[in-house]
Amino acid sequence: TKKMPSFDITSKANLENIKNAVDVTMKMIVNRYDFKGTSAKVALNENDMKIDINADSEFQMDQIKDILFPALEKKEPDSSKRMSPENIETVSGNKLKQSLVIKSGISMELSKQIIKTVKDSKIKVQCSIQGDELRVKGPKRDVLQECIALIKTKHNEFPLNFGNFRD
Repeated sequence: TKKMPSFDITSKANLENIKNAVDVTMKMIVNRYDFKGTSAKVALNENDMKIDINADSEFQMDQIKDILFPALEKKEPDSSKRMSPENIETVSGNKLKQSLVIKSGISMELSKQIIKTVKDSKIKVQCSIQGDELRVKGPKRDVLQECIALIKTKHNEFPLNFGNFRD
């Protein structure tokens, strides 16, 4: 039996790049005159896969995000799309804290949406869910290319990587 060409769809958060972006953001916060003496800070919590933002006000929190998101995009394009904000909480009196959950891997819900998109398109490939990744097999490489183009068009709300091609 001849093996069919295939590729994998993955979405792994690059924590090294995210850490660099958080460090860059923190340096900028420290150097900003308007943040002096405030609770403004941003930190990566690798164990919980979160970025924690502390601020004195919602305005200041937005200012921090205005520094953080471009830094994330510069280090790892589309990585800000992985951030799922939790509710802003009030800490120590009138200070605010918000965590951004870093989503890594493809959720079951998104996997099913991608498979539905591919099935509805009638492109002759098979998709299988493998944990938080997808494997796509097809008869020819150009069919796989067509499938990738379709998925990139329809599913760009979350960063997806296409790789591990096998002929």
